[in-house]
Amino acid sequence: MALNVNMMFQRISLFRIRISSKSFSSQKSPDGVIPKNKLEGIISADSQQENGVIYDKKPFRIQLEAGKKYSWCLCGRSHKQPFCDGTHKTEQLRIKQKPIRFVVDETKEYWLCNCKQTAHRPFCDGTHKTDAVQEGTSIIRQ
Repeated sequence: MALNVNMMFQRISLFRIRISSKSFSSQKSPDGVIPKNKLEGIISADSQQENGVIYDKKPFRIQLEAGKKYSWCLCGRSHKQPFCDGTHKTEQLRIKQKPIRFVVDETKEYWLCNCKQTAHRPFCDGTHKTDAVQEGTSIIRQ
């Protein structure tokens, strides 16, 4: 009986993986363009060279409001992902990354990077699909 139960859980896990990979197949807007951060170049935190730890291996879809300022977590340690909760200020963690402040042009759904490796901070550019990210260790255990 225990063997049958284990096989059933493996099948359920495999099914869940297939569903989740389909739901994250495209992170660009319908016109195929990755959104741009209107504050890029204005805020000094944008020029940080290092990326944070991999929080998750898939992006986060969220409705954002035009003109509102957001703080995207770059360090990967925030408990309020994908946004910053100030965890990077904890001295014992010795985190160098600071949040990325950003504003969007229009109110709509966006895909925010959760692997923290994107070249288009804070927006997902598909970097989570690379072998380096998929083989890496994430904060979220899957």
